[in-house]
Amino acid sequence: MVTENLSIMKKIITDIKQEKNNILRRTLGQNLKVSAIGLGCIGMSGGYGMPDEAESIRAIRAALDLGIDFLDTAEMYGPFVNEELLGKTLKDVPRDSVVIATKFGFKLENEQVQGVDSRPAHIREVCEASLKRLDTDYIDLFYQHRVDPQVPIEDVVGALKELIDAGKIRHYGLSEASAETIRKAYAVHPVAALQSEYSLWERGIEKEIFPVLSELSIGFVPYSPLGRGFLTGKIKSIEDLEETDVRHTIPFFEADNFDKNLRIVERVQQIAQAKKATPGQIALAWILHKGENIVPIPGTTREKHLRENAASAFVKLSNEEMSQLDQLSSLTAGERKNPEGMKLVDV
Repeated sequence: MVTENLSIMKKIITDIKQEKNNILRRTLGQNLKVSAIGLGCIGMSGGYGMPDEAESIRAIRAALDLGIDFLDTAEMYGPFVNEELLGKTLKDVPRDSVVIATKFGFKLENEQVQGVDSRPAHIREVCEASLKRLDTDYIDLFYQHRVDPQVPIEDVVGALKELIDAGKIRHYGLSEASAETIRKAYAVHPVAALQSEYSLWERGIEKEIFPVLSELSIGFVPYSPLGRGFLTGKIKSIEDLEETDVRHTIPFFEADNFDKNLRIVERVQQIAQAKKATPGQIALAWILHKGENIVPIPGTTREKHLRENAASAFVKLSNEEMSQLDQLSSLTAGERKNPEGMKLVDV
């Protein structure tokens, strides 16, 4: 199966290089065109173990070679160093060949998060600082990282619209926002995309959020689409993670929950084997089949995994296979965030 997977990926890479501009693409919001799969860059600056800058740079460049042009970062990744990494890596890349998404919305003091802050003045400060670190004249997609309950979303979007009018940003998005917040924001200026956690084991936003996104033609960008790496089947036990790995703080990965959640991985592995694919490719293909306005951003620091993720865009799933995968979320044990993390989710 490994040999067959390598053969499939080599063909995909050849096709992409021959017709790069016509590779699978999707549209977020009204007119933000991006590759069907993006690249989440958070892991390149810690959080999931010790980062390797040289390897991360190779992964970003490999992504661009494959036609993956949608790169996701944030000021708080590092903090700050993730944006600087992208700025350095993309210095000689034509600006219009890459779509950069970054985020504002946290209050950072001494490089530590001290709550949220979406005051208009702070938004403008973060935008200028991000532009400098990214070494660019504009940001393609500027997300509010978390909703600030102390600042009306109408004021937030008003500040973002000013930045759009000034050419500092091209589009704006929200992250972990409620249906009510999304509607209020859209009434001021169209929202290009919502970014929230979504995967085979976390589908909490489907009931209330998906209908709003469809009604308003807002794109959806799922983060952690591989269940923070769990759905790839490569994490066999919690001991496989470094002591500094943030996943130690996530209830999904607690001892009892971890063992129960392995049932999900086992079923994904069975389907993957039948499809001559990897579990990670099945997990991403399932998301891509959920709608044409959905663009997952799996994170990786390794070129090998990047190529594997890219190939998932070519995996076809039948209605029966989708139905089988849909049922797996009922097996999920635990919560996606600890109590402190859930306090930052807009409900």
